[in-house]
Amino acid sequence: MTAADYNRCVDLYADSVYRFVLKSVRDVEQAKDIVQDTFEKVWVKAPDLDMERVKSYIFTTAYHTLIDSIRKHKPTADIEGLEENQPHINNGYSDLKQVLQLALAKLPAIQRSVVLLRDYEGYSYEEIGEITSLTESQVKVYIYRARLFLKSFIGKVDHLV
Repeated sequence: MTAADYNRCVDLYADSVYRFVLKSVRDVEQAKDIVQDTFEKVWVKAPDLDMERVKSYIFTTAYHTLIDSIRKHKPTADIEGLEENQPHINNGYSDLKQVLQLALAKLPAIQRSVVLLRDYEGYSYEEIGEITSLTESQVKVYIYRARLFLKSFIGKVDHLV
């Protein structure tokens, strides 16, 4: 990959990577740092990268950098405290975007990442597996569990409107 190819990759993928990371960490400065670290790692590996696989490499690197950052800033995730079957909505509240963000924040990091890659970024199960180093079956299970939790958290759509 040449410097021009690298610059084109930054132009094409920086916004998508930033959105993905920001949805996971919910901190603008931390997200910017992770994206910058990601593209620094890509720059170091640029001579060895194939342009046809660079998007997958960028998102894989961003995912691993994100996980490292999460581990560094938050040592453990407490999943025992989640009440799966209790909808947590406030009747009369209609800001769906905020409710979804709150629900996503309650998911474990791996489930949040695979849901964001699938539903926000549009990756296939196979691509998500490559990015996260999971099997396709594991990706499907994590997405299924995350969607079940989101469904129970949000409740019925009628309650939101």
